[in-house]
Amino acid sequence: MREPQLRAAVGVLALAGAGIAAYLTYTRYSGAPIACATGGCETVQQSRYALIAGIPVAVLGLVGYAALFATALFRGVTAATAGVGLAVVALAVSAYLLVAQLALIHAVCQWCLASDVVVSLIAVAAVWRYLCLAGLRATALRRSS
Repeated sequence: MREPQLRAAVGVLALAGAGIAAYLTYTRYSGAPIACATGGCETVQQSRYALIAGIPVAVLGLVGYAALFATALFRGVTAATAGVGLAVVALAVSAYLLVAQLALIHAVCQWCLASDVVVSLIAVAAVWRYLCLAGLRATALRRSS
């Protein structure tokens, strides 16, 4: 895959993740029931782990996905590096929240799992994008010397 396709992949995945986060943000603030096949979404959403520094995780996710989308709008190593950094942080937060669901809350939210999958795919695409650009840069440097 080439850098433009990887940028597009990050962008589309970030929009999908933003949709999930927006839905969870809406249900949190509106009080609407969450559509949930696992039965654990409300439990997870109402747990103390649904807040980080007093901010709902869904809101933080929405901001994170918007930032990841922004990295996809720009070409170059700087944007790719920012994308990798954001994706790694998002992946770490997702892993922490998954452990919290399984080991501490004892409930699983299908929307959270979907977000975990999206974040994982973004991380793969972001790293691949960076490596693609780093490889192009190294090739260009070898050719110029």
